[in-house]
Amino acid sequence: MKKPLLILVSGGSASGKSTVVQEILDKAGLEDVLIIKHDDYYLDQSDLPIDKRYKMNYDHPSSLDNELLFSHLKKLLSGESINKPIYDFDLYTRSSVVERVNPKPIIIIEGILILENEKIRSLSDINLFVELDDDTRFIRRMLRDMKERGRSLESIIDQYEKTVKPMFHKYIKPTKRYADVIIPNDRKHDIAVDLIVTKIEQILGDRL
Repeated sequence: MKKPLLILVSGGSASGKSTVVQEILDKAGLEDVLIIKHDDYYLDQSDLPIDKRYKMNYDHPSSLDNELLFSHLKKLLSGESINKPIYDFDLYTRSSVVERVNPKPIIIIEGILILENEKIRSLSDINLFVELDDDTRFIRRMLRDMKERGRSLESIIDQYEKTVKPMFHKYIKPTKRYADVIIPNDRKHDIAVDLIVTKIEQILGDRL
């Protein structure tokens, strides 16, 4: 197996990262792709009581086990399989279950802070940042958290004001400078997608 192509996809919470990734894969006609959520690498908090787990700042770089992700990516890029952690957002800690993951020709890592870590960036072939205005992202996040995670409007607003918004401007937005392509998700982005697809095809062609 040739060395896999590694793509990092960042952007603010609810910016539409997964949707843009799917557009790229559909346009390129790619199916044999491994997609990993950076969220699954949040630190294990099983030794803490639930009230302390709840207070974790999920938008700060220190909330993530990037050393584990880095080691897993090195294995995947070398053709080895990994036991990927799974994060349980109901219990605010890692699940006791892991997922056996095998390497594929294209590996995509999605996460709000994935471009923040220099060691992980050093492994990537293409870095993308999906951009969407703050108000639209907040509305999307609010609707998602109420529907999928059963959270109250008050708790969503409180978290957004205390951590999500300030952490975005301090840690996430500045990582745009590491992106090869910034994709505007509040309007048509066909040209950006076409450029990315062309680059993917070029790199894969060079590795044949």
